[in-house]
Amino acid sequence: MLNGLIRYLDSIVARDPAPRSRWEVLLYPGVWALFWHKVAHRLFKARLFFLARAINHMSRMFTAIDIHPGATIGRNFFIDHGFSVIGETAVIGDNVTIYQCVTLGGTNPTNGRPGKRHPTLEDNVILGSGAQILGPITVGRRARIGASAVVTEDVPEGATMIGVKARSTLVAAETWAKEFMPYGTPCKEPCEPSGVQRVEFLEAEVARLRDQVALLLEHSASSVPASTNLTGT
Repeated sequence: MLNGLIRYLDSIVARDPAPRSRWEVLLYPGVWALFWHKVAHRLFKARLFFLARAINHMSRMFTAIDIHPGATIGRNFFIDHGFSVIGETAVIGDNVTIYQCVTLGGTNPTNGRPGKRHPTLEDNVILGSGAQILGPITVGRRARIGASAVVTEDVPEGATMIGVKARSTLVAAETWAKEFMPYGTPCKEPCEPSGVQRVEFLEAEVARLRDQVALLLEHSASSVPASTNLTGT
């Protein structure tokens, strides 16, 4: 058990440059939220729902992190800072990292039954600050969700998603970042087109519109009948 705790703390140190030792990590609210969730989850599986909710409520007061007792969480889950919400039917794989103010939220089931309402995060997923992952969707292995992105559809393995509604940055699968990517957002390559690219696009669009206007004027001139020259006798 002690070795397992040390491995878990070391996995956080490997992803977070802030702590100087494992002792600091023991003070992280995400670590305590996960500890209390393990207790609440066992009570939930034993159908002791009220006690599970009581543990969840206490944990939320002290950590500002709300993890439903029914959520399933894998190994080395790291919540950096707090104010995150994880729903009842969420499933989280191994080595997943989420930053502050992330929501793994549900959607209203169309069949009238509770069912699977919350997301599934596969292994090594990173969710940036403020990301909202909504509904019974799957975020594929190694996917990165940028800060404040809103995701409502399945995310392919290795994709990097940004924006509202989230869209892929179209990074080729063979170029995915094999190392841990802090905050889930690449910094060296721009996620949006550069200013030069935007100007070039606008210039091309203006040239296309000019060609269309010239064609319309030419067509209009050719369709007007020649005027009759009337002279007096």
